[in-house]
Amino acid sequence: MNDKLLVETAVLAGEIMLISGAEIFRVENTIDHILRKAGRETSEAIVFSTGIFASLNDLSIEAITVARRVTGRSTNLNRVYLVNDVSRKLCEDRITVEEAYGKLKEIRTTMQYSRWLKDAGIVGVSVFFTLLLGGGGRDFLAAAITGAVLAVAMEVSSRLRLNDFCMNGISAFLIAFTALSVEKLLLPGIRSDIIIIGAIMPLVPGVIFTTAIRDTLNGDYASGTARMMEAVVIALSVAAGVGAGIRLFQFMGGQLW
Repeated sequence: MNDKLLVETAVLAGEIMLISGAEIFRVENTIDHILRKAGRETSEAIVFSTGIFASLNDLSIEAITVARRVTGRSTNLNRVYLVNDVSRKLCEDRITVEEAYGKLKEIRTTMQYSRWLKDAGIVGVSVFFTLLLGGGGRDFLAAAITGAVLAVAMEVSSRLRLNDFCMNGISAFLIAFTALSVEKLLLPGIRSDIIIIGAIMPLVPGVIFTTAIRDTLNGDYASGTARMMEAVVIALSVAAGVGAGIRLFQFMGGQLW
C-alpha cells in the first residue's frame, strides 16, 4: 500500500468535510480510520477549524506528515455524507486507496444543486418565512422581490470573493433597503418588518452556531470558540447591514412603520 497516497487521501477527506461544515471530532475520526488502514505503529490526526495535521510513522518507514491549511468554509452536508461513504468503503476494503482518492477529488468539485435552484431556494426561504410570521399575499410578493435581490447580491459577492462579513453585511443592507423601498414605491401597506426578518433567514448562521456548540461539548474548545466567533461576526454583519439599510432609507426621506 502506498502510505504517502493513503495520508493524502485521509487529509483530502478531512479537508472536504471541514470546509463542508462537519464537526471537528467527525473529521478527526474519519482521518484516523483511514490512516489505520496502513497498519503502522503511529497514526495521528489533529484538526482545527483552519487546518489539518496528519502523521504516519513506524520504525520501518520514514515519517510522513502532511499539513493542510483550510480557509473556505460553508455548509454542505451532502459532501460530508459522500466522504463518509468513501471512507467506509475504503476501510472495508471495497475500494482501493487509488479509487478512494479519485472519488474524493470528484466530491470536492461536485455541485449538488445548480445555481438557479439555489437562488430559487433563497427566494423560497424568504417568502415562506414571511408567511410563517403572519404575512399576507402582498407581503408574499414583496418578500419574493426582496429574496431575488438577496440571491443576486450573494451571487455577485461570491464571484467577487468577498469575505463573509462583507458579503453578509451588503446582503442585509440590500434586504432592508429593498423591503422599505418596495413598501414606499410599489406596495404601500405591506409589513416590511416581517419581510426583512424573513429575508435575512438565509444569512442566519444557525448551522455554524450548532456545530460550535457540538465542538465545545466534545472538548474541542479552540475550534468551538472559533466557530462561535464566526457565528457572532456573521450575526453582527447582518445586524449592521440591516441598520445601515434602514438608516439610508430614512436619510432619503422615507418613513418607517
